[in-house]
Amino acid sequence: VVITHPHFDHIGGLIPVLETFPVGQVLADGQIHTSRTYENLLILIDQKGIPFRLARAGNKLEIPGLDEFLVLSPQEPLLKGLNNNSVVLALTYGKTRVLLTGDIEAEAELRILEGDLPIEANILKVAHHGSRTSSTLAFLEAVGPEAAVISAGADNNYGHPHSETLANLKAAGSRVFQTSLVGTIIVVSDGCSYRVVIDD
Repeated sequence: VVITHPHFDHIGGLIPVLETFPVGQVLADGQIHTSRTYENLLILIDQKGIPFRLARAGNKLEIPGLDEFLVLSPQEPLLKGLNNNSVVLALTYGKTRVLLTGDIEAEAELRILEGDLPIEANILKVAHHGSRTSSTLAFLEAVGPEAAVISAGADNNYGHPHSETLANLKAAGSRVFQTSLVGTIIVVSDGCSYRVVIDD
């Protein structure tokens, strides 16, 4: 299980997951946060004796069925703000590469761009629900996603996804899929190709 960062919308459902399913390890950003939900989650991880590992840029994990599981961010020293230190993962399965960006913002995107880890991907989980503080055009052009998935609730109070982000994705040549418009979005790959399935 990966905890990208300890904001409630990213950890709120994890306690029942850990209570229901066997978990071999938890990979997390390791930032300090004092919400009751996060404290309860950490207590449960400890009670169950689940190994807790910090994710840092350059880490690789062996995951059966994946050719590569690479951490792109965060790195030391950590940036300011919980979002910017989200765990960012690049997952490779054959010719399909997926970039999962948590809630990173422009500062973290720039740090990733300045690093030496590969960031190109066919599929991008758009950062921070399509917020205007993320998805700079330079970052999107470097990733070069054919498909971009934005996870945001319908009629959310934050105005996600932002029009500027959608414009940047269009300029980068990405086909955009939004949970706020179509609900559940599933990407299926056989390693040679992939398809995006809209769950009506």
